[in-house]
Amino acid sequence: MATTAQLFEEPFDADEYIERLAWRTPGGGSKGGAEAFDPKRLLEEFENHIEELKQLDEKLQRRVEKLEHQCHREAKEFAHKVQDLQRSNQVAFQHFQELDEHISYVATKVCHLGDQLEGVNTPRQRAVEAQRLMTYFNEFLDGELRSDVFHNPEKIKEAADIIQKLHLIAQELPFDRFADVKAKIASKYHDLERQLIQEFTAAQRRGEIGRMREVAAVLLHFKGYAHCVDVYIKQCQEGAYLRNDVFEDTGTLCQRVNKQVGEVFSSPEAVMAKLIQNIFENKLQAHVKEKLDGTRHSDAEQYLKNLYDLYSRTTALAAKLTEFNLGSDKHTFLSKLIKNIFSCYLESYIDMEKDYLRNRSAMILQRYYDSKNHQKRPIGGGSIQELKERIRQRTNLPLGPSIDTHGETFLSQEVVVNLLQETRHAFERCNRLSDPSDLPKNAFSIFLLLVEHLCVDHIDYALEIGLSAIPSADAKNANLYFLDVVQQANTIFHLFDKQFNDHLMPLISSSPKLTECLHKKKETIEQMEVKLDTGIDRTLNCMVGQMKHILATEQKKTDFRPEDENNVMIQYTTACSKVCAYVSRQVDRVRKSMDGKNVDTVLMELGVRFHRLIHEHLQQYGYSSMGGMLAICDVAEYRRCAKDFRVPLVLQLFDTLHALCNLLVVAPDNLKQVCSGEQLTNLDRNLLHAFVQLRVDYRPSRLGRHFS
Repeated sequence: MATTAQLFEEPFDADEYIERLAWRTPGGGSKGGAEAFDPKRLLEEFENHIEELKQLDEKLQRRVEKLEHQCHREAKEFAHKVQDLQRSNQVAFQHFQELDEHISYVATKVCHLGDQLEGVNTPRQRAVEAQRLMTYFNEFLDGELRSDVFHNPEKIKEAADIIQKLHLIAQELPFDRFADVKAKIASKYHDLERQLIQEFTAAQRRGEIGRMREVAAVLLHFKGYAHCVDVYIKQCQEGAYLRNDVFEDTGTLCQRVNKQVGEVFSSPEAVMAKLIQNIFENKLQAHVKEKLDGTRHSDAEQYLKNLYDLYSRTTALAAKLTEFNLGSDKHTFLSKLIKNIFSCYLESYIDMEKDYLRNRSAMILQRYYDSKNHQKRPIGGGSIQELKERIRQRTNLPLGPSIDTHGETFLSQEVVVNLLQETRHAFERCNRLSDPSDLPKNAFSIFLLLVEHLCVDHIDYALEIGLSAIPSADAKNANLYFLDVVQQANTIFHLFDKQFNDHLMPLISSSPKLTECLHKKKETIEQMEVKLDTGIDRTLNCMVGQMKHILATEQKKTDFRPEDENNVMIQYTTACSKVCAYVSRQVDRVRKSMDGKNVDTVLMELGVRFHRLIHEHLQQYGYSSMGGMLAICDVAEYRRCAKDFRVPLVLQLFDTLHALCNLLVVAPDNLKQVCSGEQLTNLDRNLLHAFVQLRVDYRPSRLGRHFS
């Protein structure tokens, strides 16, 4: 059976169990092992093992039945125990309820008895207190203070309590009968009050926080409590302002006092508020007055800088002080203190700001013009000379020589930066010092001053001078400085626009002044753009006039009708070479002077005028066969020059002109075919005919027939 039990080891597998049983039986293995396979012996072993298993099963069954019986018996015993415990718990709960009711009854009796005792004891205590006070009052009435409490310094707290109560009683007594005793009590009252304040002061100097707290608690019921707080505040400030920075010293002082005041006084927030009020109304106000009053009428720039700095540092200090407990509405409290200091200065701030900015801007401009030895010309006057100048600006009539500026644009980035810098500082001060309701209006007034001095007095004046300096279209070897004016004005516009967006917009973005500012900016820029457009147009006329002058002086009639048709060695004419060189220089100048779409717009206009000039120029000559080839070479060079414009329209115009020049050299029989080509088919037939007529071999009867 022991061997059989070993065969039931976990995990149990029936097949493996049979296999192991057969392996243990001699001659029962599948291979027989050392002995031959014996089925009878294996059968006998299986039968014996089955009997053993039956016996084992019966034994185990008996054991299970015994354990089940024992489990049922123990379950019944446990149920009886639980029932007994439940009955015991019920009895204990009933006893607890009875005890709770009894305790409640006793407590009610005790409370009732306490109320009765208190009702008896309170009048008794009052009577005892009244008797005690009457005793002390009699001493004042007799004029002799015999009690030790009035003479022992260690009992000053008790004496203060007695005197404070006697002083209240004396206030109710008629003056005519008790004038003397009331005076004595009042004298003792003030004497004790003085002693307590002296004791508090001495304790503060010694740094005895506990003693300070005791004395302050006693003085709380005296009229001199406020004086005690004043003494504390005064002593706190002794030695606190040794540096030159009153704001840093104030922050450090308040930080130190805030830790102490809660340990000394019963209402620390009121004491802290009074300390800060005292500092603002004395130290800070005196400091501000000293800094500002000295420069208010003598140095506007320094005054405004000091005002901005002092106000900024004061508001920063106030923001730092909000971390302390100053009562329920500390923000309003601090704002009121700041207003009391700066109100007289802020009321006139914007007027001083505008006066300073106006004078400073005028001085910057005048200093610049003085450095150029230039006397500003009045613009918009009514003299005859100015009338001529304006007519000359708007036409090409020669009404006298133009103004020679010697290449000076009268625009200075240094001046512009200085003006913008001053205005930026003004905007910053305006944002800080203006009342929120007045901020948009004040910012707009500063912007108007910027427009007046930067845009009108500087840029617009330079444009007027630049326009006056542009020579007439027929001038020779003219220096065209207006493009330099355009370049600098363009840079200044960007700086002006950046300041508008960065410094003005945040101040007015949420107010009705925004629309007014945008309109003023647009109006100012449009007025200057009109003058820029006029100047650029007249400059382009001068460029075309210079090209026309080159062509008139350099182009010869024999260029296109050479005497020796077989001995032409040049690729293009001298006039063409010089015109292309001049045009290339002007294209580079335009690109340097402008940016964005303005470059393409101006170059397209210059290119169209350049094409028109060459087109009209070519129609002034007659062309032989070799001369026509040379004209084609010239136009090819013009077209190469036109590629520098990078404007498709200009290149297309010169491509068409090049195709037209082919009519000067093509065989008569091929004229009709060439005119029907892609580039010429859409042109006016009269234009084509006009070019054909430029051929020296043109005969209406012969070429006209082929052309038609």
